[in-house]
Amino acid sequence: MSEIKSYKITTKDGTGEIVEKKSRFIAHVFGVKSVSEAEEKIAEISKKYWDARHNCYAYVIGKNSENTRCSDNGEPSGTAGKPILEVITGAGLTDTLIIVTRYFGGVLLGTGGLVRAYTQAAQAGIAASEVGEMIYSQLLTLEVDYNMINNVQYYLTQNDIKINEPRYAENVQYDICVKEEDADRIKDGLTQKCEGRIKITEGDKGYYIF
Repeated sequence: MSEIKSYKITTKDGTGEIVEKKSRFIAHVFGVKSVSEAEEKIAEISKKYWDARHNCYAYVIGKNSENTRCSDNGEPSGTAGKPILEVITGAGLTDTLIIVTRYFGGVLLGTGGLVRAYTQAAQAGIAASEVGEMIYSQLLTLEVDYNMINNVQYYLTQNDIKINEPRYAENVQYDICVKEEDADRIKDGLTQKCEGRIKITEGDKGYYIF
C-alpha cells in the first residue's frame, strides 16, 4: 500500500460560539492523536459543562481517517454528531475532535434548525483554530565548508525550504525537510550551487508538518 502524500491536522485548539434562538452552541476543537485522547477530552468537557443540555461531538483520527465516531448526546438522531463530523471531513481534517456544547434557550429549533446550528458552531470552532498539513517528506543533513554557507542559505531560501539552526564544528551542518518528490531535485540543485563541495546524508522519511 503506497503512502498518501499529505493530510491536514489541527495544530492549535480553538473555541467558537454561535447563538440560535437563545440557545448557545459552544464548539471546542482539539487536535488529538488517539481515540483514548479524544475520549479523555470528551470526558473533560462533559465535566466542565455538566450543566449544559448537550455535549455532542465527532472525531476523525488517523492519516487514513481510520477512526471516526460521532454522538448526538440526546439530540434527535442525526441532528448533531453527524453534522459536526461532516464539517471535519469537509475541511479535509483528521486527528481532530470537535465537541459542541449546547445551552438550551427555551425555543425548539426543529431538525433542520439543529443541523444548521451544529454545523455553524463546528465551522466557527475550526475558524478559531489553526490547521497544518502533514506531508510525506525526506529528511536531509547537509554538510559544507564555512565558505559555502551563503550558497546553501541562498538556495534554500529561493526554494522556500525552512532553515533550521545550523551546527558549527569543523564544517557547518544543516538539517532540512523536503517533500519526497522534490528530494532528488533539491539534492542536485544544492550540489550544483556548492560546486560539488557538499555532503548530503539522507535521513528518515515520514510525515512532517509544513
